Amino acid sequence: MAEKPSRPERREARRTLRTQRRFSRRQWRRRWLQWKPLVIVVGVLAVAAVAVWLVWFSSVLAVKSVVVTGTSAISQRDVRDAAAIESGSPLVSVGLDKVHDRVAALAAVESVTVTRRWPDQVVIAVTERTPIAVIDLGGRLRGLDKDGVVFLSYKKAPANLPKVVSPAGTDARALREAAQVVRSLPPELAKITDHVEVATVDEVSLALTKDRTVQWGSSADSEQKAEVLAALLKHPAKVYDVSVPGQPTTK
Repeated sequence: MAEKPSRPERREARRTLRTQRRFSRRQWRRRWLQWKPLVIVVGVLAVAAVAVWLVWFSSVLAVKSVVVTGTSAISQRDVRDAAAIESGSPLVSVGLDKVHDRVAALAAVESVTVTRRWPDQVVIAVTERTPIAVIDLGGRLRGLDKDGVVFLSYKKAPANLPKVVSPAGTDARALREAAQVVRSLPPELAKITDHVEVATVDEVSLALTKDRTVQWGSSADSEQKAEVLAALLKHPAKVYDVSVPGQPTTK
């Protein structure tokens, strides 16, 4: 029968075990310090690889819907068609500037903002042009905004919008002048204006009720022209010329 270790032997055995454990821990720490940079690099690369896969290749961050806001005169479908965003493409790859330019090219769009909404949406916020007049271009009724941009189409002219008449082919600058004249008319003058006619930048005229005509010229000094015309209308005439407001004439 084996002899039982004495107390001093047991203490020595425990000290030896503790020493071995401390040595093992020091060895493990030294190895960890040697391998730690490599482990960190591998971890970073793994995280980066997962991130690249999620952003560029997985369906998690792919375009699932295009949200359109702010439309009434134009349809959301028309905006989406113009945006031409492919469903399922990586959200990060959507060229927001190109989408902006394509949607902004729609005649009825005054401004547009395009943003990403993570994880899977593109948001297109549209501000539509507001018609200030209806223009007859070659027999077609169109909306005219404050900048003279022609957009929309009407089968029948809205009763609440003034009318602008212009020959086909009138350039954009002339239409802008007509729009500025329409905006400048005071309410009392607008009430007696049947329509505004525009041929060129300097040839804008008002067709008033009672078969009267006002030669307005360009949109320059419109406020002064309106004041001069108000005084002239007190005297019956068929033609009022306020194109040079300092030297008005009547016929």
